[in-house]
Amino acid sequence: MNSSFNPPLLLKHPTLQTVLASIGLRKWGGNPMLKAAQYHILDAGDGIRLSGFYSPIKDKPSQGLCILLHGWEGSADSTYVLSCGRYLHKHGYDVFRLNYRDHGDSLHLNKGLFYATLLEEVFQAVGQAARLSSSAPVFLVGFSLGGNFALRIARRSLANGTSPLKQVISISPVLDPDKATDRIDGNPFLLAYFIKKWKRSLWRKQRLFPRLYDFKDVLNRKTIRGMTDLLLSRYTDYPDTKTYFRSYGIYGHDLADIQIPTTIITAVDDPVIPIEDFHNLKTAPSIDLFIHKKGGHNGFIDSVLGPAWYDRLMLNKFSCSDANNKA
Repeated sequence: MNSSFNPPLLLKHPTLQTVLASIGLRKWGGNPMLKAAQYHILDAGDGIRLSGFYSPIKDKPSQGLCILLHGWEGSADSTYVLSCGRYLHKHGYDVFRLNYRDHGDSLHLNKGLFYATLLEEVFQAVGQAARLSSSAPVFLVGFSLGGNFALRIARRSLANGTSPLKQVISISPVLDPDKATDRIDGNPFLLAYFIKKWKRSLWRKQRLFPRLYDFKDVLNRKTIRGMTDLLLSRYTDYPDTKTYFRSYGIYGHDLADIQIPTTIITAVDDPVIPIEDFHNLKTAPSIDLFIHKKGGHNGFIDSVLGPAWYDRLMLNKFSCSDANNKA
């Protein structure tokens, strides 16, 4: 396939690309993946439970299992997850769509709050989901914060020596959360979108656990950073927000030793992720980095109702991986 992404003129604007990634219109039409979906609750260790949906291929041999990780304040039912999952399922792949703690309809499963630093529970959940594949190859795909999780999971897998993952795809990954937060707070459209979703989640969490949480002051804050500052000071041991952000950021040589074949896809015009973060990243030989001029955040859409550019890339990458395994 063509390794460059060149959207038509009417789809070039980064805001439009970003909006199209999440707009409900792209869910339109039948989705056999949803019809095949089975609800799972995964034991992520230490009493933590994460939820997800497993959609196996039933009428033919599976090409592999694709585990999909959504972005912050997204869910297993986010448009970009459903669109990508539908495309992969249509082409013969089992799909597992994971929800992080407090995302989707899962706020009741755990008393504790979600933090992006909770890598271990996501890592354990991905490992459990991978066991559903029996002997088929397993692929991990992450979007935005999910892209960050996917890269950290690839790095975390080094500690085990072995991993069920054959390929990792990271789309618009957050590398420096401190900068990304400033980008969101400085963009009225993005700020309104994210702050509305986060405040709704916190309000629901408070209603479920009223003896543990009172978010009144947090909900009165006007920025993501302001809300984060207050939450961290009240409910965590982090000395400040910058320390928290550094705890899950990806910098410098953090990806230099990854051994799992990994693909990173980002865009110069991403309104959330500064492109200079990728210029300073030292990557292992196992990593392919695609930096496109256009694409927005999680976008890379060249047809409103068709597959995204990265969907087609995944099929190419996964089929090559399968061919190499059989060789």
